[in-house]
Amino acid sequence: MILIITLNPLLERRFYYSQIYEGKVNRNGKVVYQAGGKGINVSRQLKYFGIDSYNLFFSGGTDGKIFRDSLKHENMQFTSVHIEEETRQAAVIISQNDKKVNSYFSENPEISEKEIEEMKSRIEKMIVNCEIIVISGSAPSKLAEEIVPFTINLANELDKTSVCDYYGSNLNEVMNSSPTILHNNLEETENSLKLILKTENEITDFLNSVYHRGIKRTFLTNGENIFYAQNFDYLYKIYPPEVKSIDSTGSGDAFVAGIIYAWKNGLIFEDSLKFASACGALNAESFEVCKVSLQNVFSLVDKVKVEPIGKKMKLIDDSPHQE
Repeated sequence: MILIITLNPLLERRFYYSQIYEGKVNRNGKVVYQAGGKGINVSRQLKYFGIDSYNLFFSGGTDGKIFRDSLKHENMQFTSVHIEEETRQAAVIISQNDKKVNSYFSENPEISEKEIEEMKSRIEKMIVNCEIIVISGSAPSKLAEEIVPFTINLANELDKTSVCDYYGSNLNEVMNSSPTILHNNLEETENSLKLILKTENEITDFLNSVYHRGIKRTFLTNGENIFYAQNFDYLYKIYPPEVKSIDSTGSGDAFVAGIIYAWKNGLIFEDSLKFASACGALNAESFEVCKVSLQNVFSLVDKVKVEPIGKKMKLIDDSPHQE
């Protein structure tokens, strides 16, 4: 089982208009409720790849009920930890003709110590039967940040594969917990760690430092731009495919789903980079979040360029040869 933990889920009220008129009242928009948040997006994309996962998250209030109903409508499996405050929400305004999206988020809920302990208790019980544990997104409050290193440390104790896509003030502590796989957006990493990662040397030095913390694979993406990755002590530079980007929301989550798909299916590292890059790029071509088809991904992987940098891996031909 794949357990996906989303500490700060988001109920999206998505308003679709054919055209937005600035400064005027815009009527008759189609309204769709959709469960969001980084981990939920990863789970949705995995479902489109034919891989089931189980979601664990905080939820509360009327918005929390609508959020859970939305997941039921998508036939996504979940357990929620009840909180006293309302689930975070967003208004997502989509102008289809202009291909523009504007999002407006509410404030994060405060999570009590009791609610945090309930979440940790659920994780302890559920992680035993999991193959992969995914933690995506930020923590909704300062107190809730402790759940992330707690989960990774527990996964390591039980010899589970952990995938971490997290940003926040305690990112350094989270990295020291040594998740198996780490994904971060470049800008979020700079902001969380108070670093400057502009040159290739700065980025590769950072990736090498991450490897020495015991993290096996690291992906440092940068939107539609060139990005870098590390597999043990081997470094790679990746050139994403060119696409007609409409909305990049969820592209990092589609990328993470691609990494998980590749991990489960035994793809070699360079092929996993191509697969995940194609996932993220295709997600940006649509207003919809993390609904990319496998067929479209496989049609784009050959347009992703992967370039080893620094130390080169020696490939050995161990196939049988006939005299």
